[in-house]
Amino acid sequence: MRKGIGCVGLAGWCLAALTVAADGADDPLPKHWLQATAYAIPKETTNQGSGYFSIVCGKNGRLYIGTAKYGVNAYLVEFDPTTERMRIVVDAHKEIGTTATGFAAQSKIHTRNFVGPSGKIYFGTKQGYPEKDENRTEYPGGYPMVYDPAAGTTKVYPIPIPHQGIISFVADETRNLGYVSTCSDERPIESSHFLVLDLATGKYTDLLDTRHMYAFIVLDHRGRAYHPILGGEIARYNPDKKRLERLRQTIDGQPPSADSRLADPNSHPLNWDVSPDGKTLYCVPMSTNLLYAYDLTGDGDVLRGKSLGPLIPGARSTDCRALCVGPRGDVWAAVTERKHGIDLGHLVHYRPGDSAPRDLGPLAIRNPGYTEFKDASGKELPWHHGIARLADGTVTTKYVLLGVCEDTSGHVNVLSLAPFTLLRIKRPAP
Repeated sequence: MRKGIGCVGLAGWCLAALTVAADGADDPLPKHWLQATAYAIPKETTNQGSGYFSIVCGKNGRLYIGTAKYGVNAYLVEFDPTTERMRIVVDAHKEIGTTATGFAAQSKIHTRNFVGPSGKIYFGTKQGYPEKDENRTEYPGGYPMVYDPAAGTTKVYPIPIPHQGIISFVADETRNLGYVSTCSDERPIESSHFLVLDLATGKYTDLLDTRHMYAFIVLDHRGRAYHPILGGEIARYNPDKKRLERLRQTIDGQPPSADSRLADPNSHPLNWDVSPDGKTLYCVPMSTNLLYAYDLTGDGDVLRGKSLGPLIPGARSTDCRALCVGPRGDVWAAVTERKHGIDLGHLVHYRPGDSAPRDLGPLAIRNPGYTEFKDASGKELPWHHGIARLADGTVTTKYVLLGVCEDTSGHVNVLSLAPFTLLRIKRPAP
């Protein structure tokens, strides 16, 4: 599990599973826990117990989850809530026709995944991390892909920018257009191209290099596409006029403050998702504790936003890499706070019209024996150290949470690390 956004560099990976986490002397353990049922992502699809924010609910009610197998391959996994079974539906290397390994491999599906009105799943592949003596030019580039669950087929589009992976891929099926964001993974400032893809011909139009890390592209109710730009501007592409605009943003009528991380000069990951009617954009900067909303109905050169309040009131530090808007317009965030010697995971909910987001509580695993943590000889399996047992016996996750989505069966779904795990929480009553 490599250092980077969406995963963490973890020391002491050989720690025993279900180790007891240290308690904070001044922090009593929670009395109320949200119970989650855990399911292990197929272990042959990941080699470091990790994945990213790649989870979405399809039109068929099944979940589609991307995996990371560094230096080897990437897979799209389908979870059927009815049978509680998982299966690989896309083998990226098989679809591309490559046997590349090391840094040249397609090591991740890092895109959040997008579901079109047709039910097709839009996603893309991305590079891993170069090892010693590997050059970044060895990675050929990422491929946008479209999986059709009804037909069981996958369409692969060409590499848009050589040597850069795919971090976002969404589609406007009514106009037969796709929108792609690439990532070079360079530091401190990376290259990130915002492109239009003709879904019929496979031809790209490169709009600009936004230089913004880990971008999410969203579409509004008029089919306009939005992409963050380094420094706080927002790119908006109008497909009807074939025009790219650069918008300033305001929060509560003022330019974003430095501590908001919304206009970071060195870039900062922004979790974006849009309401079902395409009129509101929600945002949580990864390292802040606030939810924001933007009005997408305007035409001017200013995107007007407002603060909706903290995710976890009183938290000393938070990490949010998982934000989604559900099919009924509810906003969900899977957030961690550093507490009790671990990154304690919470589920946060916001319903449009609420005075502020509501922390529904920390997550507990109701079935801690959901997977094997040791091999046949009793030896601890590597990359299975992400589960902790607290002093009161509660079993929970230890590290940052990765992705979240609400499905059509009344559950909220969260991804966790080491082992790569799907956590399903029955949607709490209003």
